[in-house]
Amino acid sequence: MNEQALVAKVWNYAHVLRDDGVSYGDYLGQISFLLFLKMDKERTEALGEPSALPADCQWDAIATTAGEDLETRYKSILERLSKRDDIVGTLFLKAESKITDPAKLQRLVTLIGGTQWMGESIDVKGTIYEGLLERNAGEVKSGAGQYFTPRPLIDAITQVVDPEPEQTVHDPAVGTGGFLLSAYEHMKRKASAQDKRVAQRLREDRLSGNDIVPEVVRLCAMNLYLHGIGGAKSPVTQTDALADRGTGSYDVILTNPPFGKRQSFRIVRDDGGIDSERQDYVREDFTVTTGNKQLNFLQHIMSVLKVNGTAAVVMPDNVLFEGGAGETLRRKLLKDFDFHTLLRLPTGIFYSQGVKANVLFFDRAAPGSGVATEALWVYDLRTNQRFTLRERPLRRADLDDFVAAYRAKHKGHERVEGERFRRFSYEDLAKRDKLNLDIFWLKDASATDPDSLPPPAEIAAEIVESLELALEKFRSVAVKLAG
Repeated sequence: MNEQALVAKVWNYAHVLRDDGVSYGDYLGQISFLLFLKMDKERTEALGEPSALPADCQWDAIATTAGEDLETRYKSILERLSKRDDIVGTLFLKAESKITDPAKLQRLVTLIGGTQWMGESIDVKGTIYEGLLERNAGEVKSGAGQYFTPRPLIDAITQVVDPEPEQTVHDPAVGTGGFLLSAYEHMKRKASAQDKRVAQRLREDRLSGNDIVPEVVRLCAMNLYLHGIGGAKSPVTQTDALADRGTGSYDVILTNPPFGKRQSFRIVRDDGGIDSERQDYVREDFTVTTGNKQLNFLQHIMSVLKVNGTAAVVMPDNVLFEGGAGETLRRKLLKDFDFHTLLRLPTGIFYSQGVKANVLFFDRAAPGSGVATEALWVYDLRTNQRFTLRERPLRRADLDDFVAAYRAKHKGHERVEGERFRRFSYEDLAKRDKLNLDIFWLKDASATDPDSLPPPAEIAAEIVESLELALEKFRSVAVKLAG
């Protein structure tokens, strides 16, 4: 059975459970739990290795039971494994069964049990699981979708940053692990990674990430596990990266922090009313105190990046022009970091519609070296570019010109200005009002040329897509109102 057929086979059962109130995300979690149990059994049989699990928590404990006994046994296994402090504990982090019908649980056990997973290569298993993650993001259109960055964009970012096998790569908002997987695939092809010791360190010690959502950490841990990444401990942990700097510093940071409004939390007053209070992170290593989530992630990344380290960070437009804390951070970024490249991304490439985002590329300079940024090069991939998730998705070839224009400085190439690639000196940037870096120069052809508009069928498809997203959100609100 090929990869696409296997993805379809496993995913189709999600629609059956959906009718019973099991969300796509919850279904994917159950798949992860059962998949690990089945693969643990196959590894024990094929390699003769002892199981990593207690006898009463192994695959046969659920494969040989049925009905209510199966449901009880499955819940007990999840509870026990979630309390471990090794990689198994991460894969089962806060795990619980969301399937209340024993017959449907048994059907899912039969579905997973009917495939020999260890017979597939690591790459194939990883591809299958990534296929499930992508389907989940596409179906949900929010929630897990916000953690899913288009793979063509991730791969292009990784290619230009060009991490080496001995460097540490970190993602403080790891999501389902797309950046870490891309970095691993890129680094393991390097000549130095052919050394067994270097390859082992790359698998076990060089990649790391964290996320605040336990369910997402589980999905990421399984994704990395199926790609052969990790050792006794999982490379990813569940934590709020903004709450504490931690003890690590990293050579390379690749990330797409979650977009959203200012951080806040709700409290219930004594009279029963509800107030919202802004959540500010107060850290000694932060330059400003703010409730803006994106600015806080940017500060965190600036803090944990090693001297001479490189960061590539996806950020929304407001980070480029917001006054107050935003302006203060932009000045620090230009002064203490070599903020050398800005990629203006097109709309229509993320599951959240209408997102205007950019990729910021910067290197940390040594202290006391004066103004580190000599010039900022801006590549405009947004103006007169049209992409949608279904009708015209972003492809890797769409980023070829940017990759060629980037020409990493450490390789000795000279950058050349073009139609979409322009150089702006630090002196010119410093003169801009509030150091506004929302820079563009190309004219939007659709504003003056009606013939440049997309075909009617494509416009209709975009409208349908937007309506489907709105309907999904209304359903979510209706469910919450219904209790």
